[in-house]
Amino acid sequence: MMGSVRAAAVLLGNTLRDLAPIIVIIAFFQIFVLRQPVDNLGDIAVGFVFVMLGLAIFIQGLEMALFPLGEALADAFARKGSLFWLLSFAFCLGFGTTVAEPALIAVGAEAANVMAKAGFIGAGAESESFYAQALRYTVAVSVGTSLMIGVMRILKGWPIQWLIIGGYILVVLLTAIAPTEIVGIAYDSGGVTTSTITVPLVTALGVGLASAIVGRNPMIDGFGLIAFASLLPIVFVLVFGVVISL
Repeated sequence: MMGSVRAAAVLLGNTLRDLAPIIVIIAFFQIFVLRQPVDNLGDIAVGFVFVMLGLAIFIQGLEMALFPLGEALADAFARKGSLFWLLSFAFCLGFGTTVAEPALIAVGAEAANVMAKAGFIGAGAESESFYAQALRYTVAVSVGTSLMIGVMRILKGWPIQWLIIGGYILVVLLTAIAPTEIVGIAYDSGGVTTSTITVPLVTALGVGLASAIVGRNPMIDGFGLIAFASLLPIVFVLVFGVVISL
């Protein structure tokens, strides 16, 4: 019992330490720059307590569930020895965690609204909904594909730097021919794909897979999948913009 209480206290203390810079920055600008009283200070304080508790519970959940689960699945698929099922799992993991990402849904809806106002797509709820869904599933497929490439990199030992450099060269080339209206959306799509669920699972997948394969170093080969998950959506959305503009 005392051990659990001590562990909870340590976890809350570490979380408070992580939030301290945010609190200090907000307090500094509020007191010394804006020089205005804080409205609803009590509500804000209670909100920070909720954030601290939620973040502490979330971190504990990652350590207890998502990280072990991802590593265990990666190890099991590696031992199974089936490349097809390993790549299928990687694609489904990327697709499933991305297609339900709230940030991506919000970006897709806003992008459809702006595109309709600019006359790039047809006006009306049906056209906007179709565009938002198409953008959303394009990004989800791209993340699934990126995890497949990342898994192949770990299996084959491909140097990550050449894949990343080649990917961004492709991004630059596509940016030159893609409609200007889609470029910003494409670049933002690379950021909204790395959600709070995707990152732990993908990281655990990479580390677990590299740990299970003889000759692979988890530090060198286990990381880097998140970079692909951020890069490939830019490529896919730029291509998506080129296709729908034809």
